[in-house]
Amino acid sequence: MTTYTPLPIPPTALKELRVTDDAGQPTEPFTARADGVPQDSIGAPLRCCLREVRAGERVALVSYAPLRRWAAGTGARPGAYDEQGPVFIHAGACGGPDGAAGRYPATGAGALRVLRRYNAQGQIIGGRHLEVPEDAPAAFDTALGEAFADPQTALVHVRAVEYGCFHFEVRRP
Repeated sequence: MTTYTPLPIPPTALKELRVTDDAGQPTEPFTARADGVPQDSIGAPLRCCLREVRAGERVALVSYAPLRRWAAGTGARPGAYDEQGPVFIHAGACGGPDGAAGRYPATGAGALRVLRRYNAQGQIIGGRHLEVPEDAPAAFDTALGEAFADPQTALVHVRAVEYGCFHFEVRRP
């Protein structure tokens, strides 16, 4: 069985997002606190290093348009399929993906995810709902294997069902 690699937000995009997000708003970093002041972000998934936010970290909640950024680099034209949404990132440079966080980030048992498949033109060509089981890596490997079995699938975005938040991207191996 093929194993897949979740991709974090690329470093160039992170540098830009730390100044202005994809909605054109200035980035407003804050210190993560568990008591809800200024924002209860402990445990929220960071898209820069693919692990959860920890108390005391400087983070920012920004609007991110992953398909738009991918399309800009490939010449794809997603049109109406372009979307943006909220993601947490470190306010400053971080070390990238944290191997201790697990191969598939923010995937506790019972979490609801949708895997959206896109073709090389940036159009949605299918999707799949996944309720994450105890063996999250096996479930994601199976779901991604099904997605990439379609030769038209260029990439897959994994999002939370509840809020639609982007979690990570996987490209054709």
